[in-house]
Amino acid sequence: MGASSITPNGSVKNLGVIFDQCINMHEHVTSVCQAAYYHLKNIHCLKAFLTQESLVTIVHAFVTSRIDYCNSLLYRISDYNIDRLQRIQNSAARNVTNTRKYDQITPVLQHIHWQPVRQRINFKILLITYKSINVMVQKYLCELVSIRKSSRKLRSSSQILLQVPVSRLKSYGDCAFNVAALTLWNRLPVDIRNASSF
Repeated sequence: MGASSITPNGSVKNLGVIFDQCINMHEHVTSVCQAAYYHLKNIHCLKAFLTQESLVTIVHAFVTSRIDYCNSLLYRISDYNIDRLQRIQNSAARNVTNTRKYDQITPVLQHIHWQPVRQRINFKILLITYKSINVMVQKYLCELVSIRKSSRKLRSSSQILLQVPVSRLKSYGDCAFNVAALTLWNRLPVDIRNASSF
């Protein structure tokens, strides 16, 4: 105003999620990593005084909840940022199971039934899509989902395929919920799409 100049901020925080100028979520992932490693360090110090059940509860409360918070916004982020989040999850799994640093982590994650970060993101999006189809979420989400209808009787009419809108921008348009969610849903096997619960 007047003679003073206003400099734009490189990022903004909304509901705990940090959006940067390029919307690549790099700053948000950095913030999640810093907080998660801080809590993992503290949990590791307390581990000797905790039961296994309480250790798992604390790890879920302070670490995995941070990875999962608004993770549907992380759809199609860079592999580098996914790897950073995956390393946090791996460290949390090692903490919970007392696995050594150089032991294979994939069997450990399977044993404790933790999906890799990329699959967790896809699962969250698909869960919201399922709830949108079955009108279990807010109306504005249900309006983004429309079942593909044909004028003729086709074999695919019983498969609950969704009408995917055409996006103009591959980088941002394909990441929008109404495109990404419906594309992921249509890739699911028929028996999962027709399931009574998700």
